[in-house]
Amino acid sequence: MTQYMLSVYGSDADMAAVTPEVMQQMYADVDAVNQRIKAAGAWVFGGGLHPSSASTVVREQGNEVVTIDGPYVETKEYLGGFWIIEAADLDAALAWAREATVACRGPIEVRPFQDEPEA
Repeated sequence: MTQYMLSVYGSDADMAAVTPEVMQQMYADVDAVNQRIKAAGAWVFGGGLHPSSASTVVREQGNEVVTIDGPYVETKEYLGGFWIIEAADLDAALAWAREATVACRGPIEVRPFQDEPEA
């Protein structure tokens, strides 16, 4: 089986438009998707992230390693959460993404992990 990352994307504007009631329903809907993924044996790992403003970037700059508060790039949309799943093929991963996009009320990017090189 191949592992896929299902990434949830959104923006500050999207989140500002969500009422507390809708947010609670989104949490319930995502939890229901989580339970179905687990019951199907496809669950590897998943979680939600704090806003991009809570991030810290670590990078090599010349001969130093520096840290910078805030997101790596200026962008309207950012990674808000993700699932790592195991699926037989892309079609199976896309089926989970269809459920995830409805639950999250936002776009889901589906990407396969690279195979490990032979030792």
